[in-house]
Amino acid sequence: MFKTLLTDEDGAQVVEYALIIAVISIVLVIALQSASIAASIDSAITRVTDCLAGNGCA
Repeated sequence: MFKTLLTDEDGAQVVEYALIIAVISIVLVIALQSASIAASIDSAITRVTDCLAGNGCA
């Protein structure tokens, strides 16, 4: 009975797919955070540029 359980590989594909999904999720979270940080920096640069141009400081 234990030999068949140890050699049974039916669940191996499910674990592999779960690991692939986990890695893709982590990459997406990192990519989206980077985009958010880039948007924040762009917004700050725009405010400084507007202020220096005399368009009003917000």
